[in-house]
Amino acid sequence: MSLIAITGGTGFVGRTLIELAVQAGHEVRALTRRPQPDIARVTWVSGALDTGMALTSLVRGADAVIHVAGVVNAPDRDGFAAGNIAGTQAVVDAATGAGAHRFIHVSSLAAREPSLSAYGWSKAGAEHVVEASSLDWTIVRPTAIYGPGDMEMRDMFRLAKRGLALLPPPGKISVIEVGDFARLLLALVATDPGRVILEADDGVEGGWTHDAFARAIGAAVGQRVLPLALPKGLLSLAARGDRLFRGTKAKLTADRVGYLSHPDWTIDPARRPARSLWQPQVPTPRGLAATAAWYRANGLL
Repeated sequence: MSLIAITGGTGFVGRTLIELAVQAGHEVRALTRRPQPDIARVTWVSGALDTGMALTSLVRGADAVIHVAGVVNAPDRDGFAAGNIAGTQAVVDAATGAGAHRFIHVSSLAAREPSLSAYGWSKAGAEHVVEASSLDWTIVRPTAIYGPGDMEMRDMFRLAKRGLALLPPPGKISVIEVGDFARLLLALVATDPGRVILEADDGVEGGWTHDAFARAIGAAVGQRVLPLALPKGLLSLAARGDRLFRGTKAKLTADRVGYLSHPDWTIDPARRPARSLWQPQVPTPRGLAATAAWYRANGLL
């Protein structure tokens, strides 16, 4: 088995990735800002993306580096650049210096449309950093990731329980369950498909319309929902309200309105991983039901 260095290991995707990596017999080193509970086969490295010595310790001797960490919400363009572009450069430099070679970078579909948001612009910039490196890199652009433990979609589930779905303008999305996504990242440790950009989803051809996905969430919480598509202008007003109400913890931000309003966030089938490398295992209705059950169990619905 391999020694895998992971950034972002304390986040939603990272926690699942570490769990599955350990189950598969890998040794893990994971970066953390705060003390973490002991986990067998996991070594926590104290530091952040701007802590050079910590990154060196993280990647030294690693068979593969999986860079999951990133900024999804920032007050301005500089904040996104610091977390996503400069942060990625720091990890790439550490991996290069340590001779780690294998580098798996978690990007975003938002990188395809960098003009729509500062977030997408910064993720595209991070991809450029990885592509310019001498590492044996593979970039994975996740779609909307959901699953037990996710807090980004909780508001959608809570609204669905009340029979309502407030949606962006009509469009399509691809989605993927967090365990499926983590399994793809681990498959890329064992098998190197080359310096390519991959896009993976739940296997539903053509993705989900916003309405269909909202109804699927409704089914998961046992409630028939009424989908209501909001125009971009109204979404912008809602983002201001969310900012006033929840401050820096707002889920709907002005920057997110830009890419949420884009009509097509489905994967490019030409970038789908080869079936011999990876296939999704969790049908979305089942995954949404498990997510709803997790919310209920934790008093979050």
